[in-house]
Amino acid sequence: MRIIEKANAKINIFLDIIGRRQDGYHLLKMIMHSIPLYDTVEIEEADNGIILEGSDSCLPWDNTNLAYKAAEAFCRYFNISYGVRIYIDKHIPVAAGLAGGSSDAAAVLRGLNKLWKVKATAQELRDIALTLGADVPYCVEGGTVLAEGIGERLTPLKALPQGYLVLITPPIAVSTAEAYKGWDETIVKSHASIEPLLQAIERSDLEAIGKCLFNTLEPVVVKRYPLIDEIKKVMAQCHCLGSCMSGSGPSVFGIFDNRAEAIAAVDRLKAVVPGSEVFLAPLIGEREEICLMLLYWPAIMKTATAL
Repeated sequence: MRIIEKANAKINIFLDIIGRRQDGYHLLKMIMHSIPLYDTVEIEEADNGIILEGSDSCLPWDNTNLAYKAAEAFCRYFNISYGVRIYIDKHIPVAAGLAGGSSDAAAVLRGLNKLWKVKATAQELRDIALTLGADVPYCVEGGTVLAEGIGERLTPLKALPQGYLVLITPPIAVSTAEAYKGWDETIVKSHASIEPLLQAIERSDLEAIGKCLFNTLEPVVVKRYPLIDEIKKVMAQCHCLGSCMSGSGPSVFGIFDNRAEAIAAVDRLKAVVPGSEVFLAPLIGEREEICLMLLYWPAIMKTATAL
């Protein structure tokens, strides 16, 4: 029996740090949103042990990989000793602020639950997920969600209204640990109220949502990588409703209500930031719908009319 799970990337349309626990974990207030960019995770039984393989030769496919740790944690939690083979076909850019590794880990938890018919509840899967990382509990179910605490307190929100998402991952590497360390060392920290964005989501007001995007880590990362600010300027010139860095970067997304302007933004970004990965996708919030469509360069000009 083979189980296939789609591990969707996420963007942070709001990210603020509101404190820090004694154990060093940052207390967060975030709104995360699943997007139609995903890795494919294939899971099947094996004779023994955990066998992890993948399409990206640059990643370690051993016990240091979060997906491997997820399989270990699942087996330990439910006292299972079966063998399993996991193959991950990577499409989400690595270390890009899009929770690719976290989403793969969550997909492994969902897949093993189905493969071995454990009948674990979503809460049990989230409990296991929390031992793996702050984004993993959210990735168990995805959607548009308010996440608080260290990422474990999740409140589903109304799906985002229809629109267009342009996402770019420039060819630079940003360390999550360094981004948070830089924020800790910043004397004047940026903060924003989440309430206007929550109200805009409830009203399905895409223009207001675009104006309320916020990431407290962005000024810290921009200081070291000004390219992120240049990307946002290009997005603005192409008439996006708003743009923001996702997670600890370097990925930046823009929200558009006009298809032609979104396509023009992709063209401009590919020209201005060579070597980057640029995606155009519908801005869809319902989890059962987010996997339906992904348009990406260079096929974008052939398929854009499908949007």
